[in-house]
Amino acid sequence: MTTSVHTNSAALIALQNLNRTNDRLGDVQNRVSTGLKVQGARDNAAIWAVAEGQRADMKALESVTNSLNRAKSVADVSLAAGEQIVELIGELRQHATAAADPSISAASRAAYNQDFQALLASITSFADNASFDGSNILNNSLTADLAFLANTDATETIPLTRQDLSLTGLGLSGDLLTAANATTALGLVETALATATSRMAALGAESKRIDQHLVFVSKLADTLETGIGQLVDADLAKESARLQALQVQQQLGAQALSIANSAPQIVLSLFRNG
Repeated sequence: MTTSVHTNSAALIALQNLNRTNDRLGDVQNRVSTGLKVQGARDNAAIWAVAEGQRADMKALESVTNSLNRAKSVADVSLAAGEQIVELIGELRQHATAAADPSISAASRAAYNQDFQALLASITSFADNASFDGSNILNNSLTADLAFLANTDATETIPLTRQDLSLTGLGLSGDLLTAANATTALGLVETALATATSRMAALGAESKRIDQHLVFVSKLADTLETGIGQLVDADLAKESARLQALQVQQQLGAQALSIANSAPQIVLSLFRNG
């Protein structure tokens, strides 16, 4: 090998090795600091593209979750009001039955009627106030059933059907001022009770479906997050071992470069006087 002060091939090789070590060390340090082995498209274009697609799905799932949470809130408010309305109908039945007794006085019947009318007003109030975010499925104010997102493509929905528990929807009216009127009212109340319980059962089934779908969406989001992590997360235990090994290689490479750089000084010994 030619000895030259102009070209030091050993130093060039040592420098190349040191630069490669520094590049690898920089990559490992980035993975350790970010916790990611794939930070962008330049790291691994295919995996990055897959991960970004999954991240987009997760964002879409957040919208689905928000929609379903709104559905759950509407259903919960409606169920609470509906259960109270069913209880009031039970009280209406009690008063109508008592007022239908031909042996009671007119004053007693009037008292029953007063309570009866107050209960009817309460039913109207409960139905009208069963709203969440402007949606009320109990007072017949909506012109169509509600539908909420069920998937990220917005191609499937979960319905929340209108359940009319207004006085008109239940067919409740009349008074208890006479025994005949009370008997008629009792028949209407019994029909309304059957109607209300049937509609509440339907609402309960839809509410349960919403709850089940919320659980499914939550598990799906967790699975997507885990899948993304498996694609892009760094194994910090391995990266720690690599970091220490590369730091040693860096130090050795620096020493090798220093030795290679000092080699041309040997030429000086050739020109010393004996």
